[in-house]
Amino acid sequence: MSTTQSERLRELLEPLVSSQGLDLEEVEVDSVGRKRVLRVVVDSDEGADLDVIADVSRALSAKLDETDAMGEGEYTLEVGTPGAERELKEHRHYVRATDRLVKFQLAEGGELVARILTVEDDGIDVEVPGVKGRKPTAKRLAFEDIVKARVQVEFSRKNKNEENAEEA
Repeated sequence: MSTTQSERLRELLEPLVSSQGLDLEEVEVDSVGRKRVLRVVVDSDEGADLDVIADVSRALSAKLDETDAMGEGEYTLEVGTPGAERELKEHRHYVRATDRLVKFQLAEGGELVARILTVEDDGIDVEVPGVKGRKPTAKRLAFEDIVKARVQVEFSRKNKNEENAEEA
């Protein structure tokens, strides 16, 4: 049974990442000219700060040095977290995106931009923002109805503390 280098690297690195309390989200090997780059993306429910990323990076580097998983040539190891506009693929991604604005591509066709309110095993409850003074509406999306979902960056949204202060 043949496996790709990325799959072999995932099998090697995942236990080490998990032992640090993180999820291994992506493993990707790219060739940039003559150089190779190993990109490892990690995350957790609480996020990962720079100190945790540095610790994981050192641990992964040591593990890779003691194996031949990357072969003989030189490579660069890059360890980071998902970007602000991450794609949601796993159930845990949706949970981590609760209260975030997400752009959904739907199986029935079309797109929907809505805020994730709750995440359950079979789907999610979202709030579709109101347009032109109308109130937001609630909607239920089953996971099988979602083709693709990507978190949207919001620059002008007030956080909950600011909203509560204005209501008081």
